[in-house]
Amino acid sequence: MEPNEGTFVLHTENTKKGKINPVHLVDVPGHSRLRPKLEEFLPQAAAIVFVVDALEFLPNCRAASEYLYDILTNANVVKNKISVLLCCNKTDKLTAHTKEFIRKQMEKEIEKLRASRSAVSTADIANDFSIGIEGEVFSFSHCYNKVTVAEASGLTGETVQIQDFIREYIKP
Repeated sequence: MEPNEGTFVLHTENTKKGKINPVHLVDVPGHSRLRPKLEEFLPQAAAIVFVVDALEFLPNCRAASEYLYDILTNANVVKNKISVLLCCNKTDKLTAHTKEFIRKQMEKEIEKLRASRSAVSTADIANDFSIGIEGEVFSFSHCYNKVTVAEASGLTGETVQIQDFIREYIKP
């Protein structure tokens, strides 16, 4: 299992006239063995699309929140103010959780992580920065960088919100 890299034209731009600007993307799967690979790409990243499965969200909520917390507190992400899109995939399915539900659950999990990790000695903390506002319940709006939440479906091709996010932050 390795990260996938490629340069392509956004689907929404295939119909445009004039110059079409391809984007370069790196897909680093969320498997724990590959997480260190993400660190290699963050210094050059213009934006991050963090994908969660809206169908299988609850059993994976804690792990996904921990991974997102690690990204949001990463020095490269904070210093470069790399915007993050929390993309809820498979929202076309009837039993999928909504983006609002997923956002709230992840904010709750990250709040728990903030509390537990701040109680640990700073020598033991792997994260570069803390997030949130001291004394307030965590919200993505408290992050150093912009965090947006969107819905998508790879199966149906409903990816306009992802493409819009990419085009906003990936300049030709």
